[in-house]
Amino acid sequence: MKQITDTLSQYQNRVNTQLSTYIDIKSPISEELNKAMAYGALLGGKRVRPFLVYAVGEMLGTSLKNLDPIACAVECIHAYSLIHDDLPAMDNDDLRRGQKTCHKEFDEATAILAGDALQSLAFDILSMPSQGLDAATQIKMINRLAKASGDHGMCAGQALDLAAENKQVDLRTLETIHGAKTGALIQVAVELAALSKADLDPEHMALLNTFSASLGLAFQVQDDILDITGDTETLGKPQGSDIALNKSTYPALLGLEQATEKAQNLYQEALHALSQLPYNTELLELFSQYIIKRDR
Repeated sequence: MKQITDTLSQYQNRVNTQLSTYIDIKSPISEELNKAMAYGALLGGKRVRPFLVYAVGEMLGTSLKNLDPIACAVECIHAYSLIHDDLPAMDNDDLRRGQKTCHKEFDEATAILAGDALQSLAFDILSMPSQGLDAATQIKMINRLAKASGDHGMCAGQALDLAAENKQVDLRTLETIHGAKTGALIQVAVELAALSKADLDPEHMALLNTFSASLGLAFQVQDDILDITGDTETLGKPQGSDIALNKSTYPALLGLEQATEKAQNLYQEALHALSQLPYNTELLELFSQYIIKRDR
């Protein structure tokens, strides 16, 4: 696992450096707003989505320099979603990544605006002139990220997740919730990286989509499992928060043993899709293993 953790660390450092240049903390209009943006976006995190952008893009032959804005844009959307997810009106959490949540460090209004600004920044970054991407590809990327973030993806999943609190939902509904809430951004990270290769075979794109869909769901199943088996210090957020909010989760629906089996099956589906690609997929295989064996 050392190879994957070393590479993950390298990509984390790279995207953090790039993000810090996009979030203007030297000459902002509102110093408090940009401090909150930096706090929400740069304070730790696994950087799963940027990792996938870099790993898939490099596998397909795209330079890291051309992948930087894609990785940053996706992470801005993810950071905004976490800031809003933690708010009292949503999950009402005090801890994120082992630190006070943004609305606890600043205040609710500032946290809301920081999330709004990070969402706008994502599309600002993705639309900036690029030597490595033509305008038509950039527009396609913007379109795909917007859909994955809004009422066809993450926001819709969050709405369904809130509506399912204190209710028992079936497996199909739970997969719809998490496919949108968590899976959509993971899938679009892979898709945007794939779009950076102009002549990618449509069959290869389809296989990458299958891989990312399986991986995204596996990630959420493992998150649900860790909410039961993990501890607050390791997780960096309150352990048992899903139970406290009476959320619909895989262990609640299937039991812990079957939820673990579900994660393993999804992992195998992801590996099977990768095995059919004519590229060096070793890094993505190791990352898939990391996702289902992680403890945070």
